[in-house]
Amino acid sequence: MGYILSLVIVFPLIAALFAFIVDEKSIRAYSLIVSFIEFCFTILVWINFSSEISVIQMMEFIPLINSLNVNYHLGVDGISLFLIVLSSFIVFVSLISLTIKDRLKHIIISILFLEMTMMGVFLSLDAILFYTFWELSLLPMFYIIGSWGSGKRIYAAVKFFIYTFFGSMFMLVGILTMSYLSYKTTGYYSFNILEWQNLNLPTSTQIWIFLAFFIAFAIKTPMFPFHTWLPYAHGQAPTVGSILLAAILLKMGTYGFVRFLLPMFPDASVYFSDFISIIAIIMIIYTSFIAFGQKDIKQIIAYSSIAHMGVIVLGVFSMSIEGISGAIFLMISHGVISGGLFMLIGFLYERRHTKILSEFGGIAKTMPIYATLFCIVLLGSIGLPLTMGFPGEFLSLLGIFKVNPIYAFLGGFGIIMGAIYSMNLFKLTFFGPITKTENRNLKDLNISELFAIVPIVFLTIFLGIYPNLLLTNIDKSVQNSIFFMYQKTDNNTTKSYIENSNTKRSLDVK
Repeated sequence: MGYILSLVIVFPLIAALFAFIVDEKSIRAYSLIVSFIEFCFTILVWINFSSEISVIQMMEFIPLINSLNVNYHLGVDGISLFLIVLSSFIVFVSLISLTIKDRLKHIIISILFLEMTMMGVFLSLDAILFYTFWELSLLPMFYIIGSWGSGKRIYAAVKFFIYTFFGSMFMLVGILTMSYLSYKTTGYYSFNILEWQNLNLPTSTQIWIFLAFFIAFAIKTPMFPFHTWLPYAHGQAPTVGSILLAAILLKMGTYGFVRFLLPMFPDASVYFSDFISIIAIIMIIYTSFIAFGQKDIKQIIAYSSIAHMGVIVLGVFSMSIEGISGAIFLMISHGVISGGLFMLIGFLYERRHTKILSEFGGIAKTMPIYATLFCIVLLGSIGLPLTMGFPGEFLSLLGIFKVNPIYAFLGGFGIIMGAIYSMNLFKLTFFGPITKTENRNLKDLNISELFAIVPIVFLTIFLGIYPNLLLTNIDKSVQNSIFFMYQKTDNNTTKSYIENSNTKRSLDVK
C-alpha cells in the first residue's frame, strides 16, 4: 500500500479523463462505479491507518524542484483521515442523487476533477502542492455554479471566484514569506509544512504571517464579514453544487486553521484567540437571526451552515483537546448533515420547482417517508443528543467554556436559535393544511433517492450513538498537536493559555 494516498488523489483525475470517451448513455453508471471505487480506496486508507500512532502516517515523497525544495509530499493523520473519507462518501451519494440531464457528462467530469483537488488539499504536506490543489478547486465549482445554476448564477459564480481568489493571494504571500524565513533560518528554501512547524518565529513575525493565512481560510470558511458569497452561491447553485460546497469545500478553510495556524503560529493564535472567538460568536448569532427571517428553504440551510462553522471556529481556537477534537468531528458531521439537507431540498425542488417556504405546508401527508427522513437529518443539524450533530457541538462548546464561559454561553445561544428556526421550517413545510393544489399529489421518495439519502440518515444516527469510532483517531492527533504547540512556544502567555484550556489534562500537556 505504498502509494495509496497518491491513488486516492490520482484515481478521480484518471476517471475524469476517461469519462471523455465514455458514451453519454453510460456516463451515469460509469460515475457511480468510479466514485464507489474511490470511496473504497479511502476506506482502505482508514483500515491501514494505525490508531496507536498520533503523527503523520503513510507519507509519500517525490522531489519535484530540487533547487527550491518543492516536493510531492503527502501524508495523513487523524485530522485529515476522515475528511478524505467524507469527501469520497459525499461525492458518491451526490452522484446517486444527481438528476441533471443537460450536459450530464460535463458535470460528472467536473465533479470528479473537484474530488481530486479536495483529496489533494487534505493530503498535501508541501505548501506549493497544497496551494495548487486549493486553487484548482475553484475552477470546477465555478463551472458547476455558472453552468447549471439558476437565476443569477453567473453573478454567484463570479462572486464565489473573486472572494476565494482574493483570499488565496494573501495565502501565497504567506507561503513565500515562510519559505524565505526558512531560508534565513536553515540556509535553504523549504515549502515543507512539517518543517515550517519547527521554525521558532518571534511573535511579531508570527502575527503578520498568521493574518495572511487567516484571511484566506476565513473567506473559505466563510467567517463574518467575508460570508456574503456563500448564501448567493448556495442559492443559485444546482443541488449537487450545494451539497459539495457545504459538505466539503467549506471544511478546507477550517482544516487550514488546524493544519497551518495553530502549530506554525501558536503565539499569534493565542494573541488573536479572543478576537476570533468574538467574530465567531457574531457569525453564529447574526446568521441564526438571518436564517430565521428567510423565506427560501435553501437559504435557511445556507445561513445555518455559517452558524455551524462559527461553532467549529470556537472549538479550534479554544486550543483544548476537547474543543479541537469536537471541531474536527463537527466538520465531519456538518458535512454529512448539511449535504443531506441540501439533497432533500433538491428532491423537493425537482417536484415543485420552487424552494419558497410559503409554497409548502402539510406535505407530511403526501410524502411521509420524505418527512421522516428530513426530520431525522434536521434533528442532527440542531445537535439533538444521539444524533451525529451533538458530540461535535458539545465538545466544541466544552473546549471554549474552559477558556471563557461567556463565549460558550453565547455560542450555545446560537444553537438554541438553530433549534427555533429549524423547527419553524419543519412546521411550515410539513404540517398544517395543504393549501396548494400542487402539493396534494406529490410523490414520495423513489428508490434512487432512497439509496442516496438513507446512508446519510444512518450515519446521522449511528455516529451520534457511537462517536468514538472517529473520535479515538482524531483525539490522538489533536493531543499530539497541542503537546507540540506547548513544547514549541517560549511565550508564558501562550503556555498559560494552553494549560488553562487543558486543565483536566494538564499532565498530558506538560
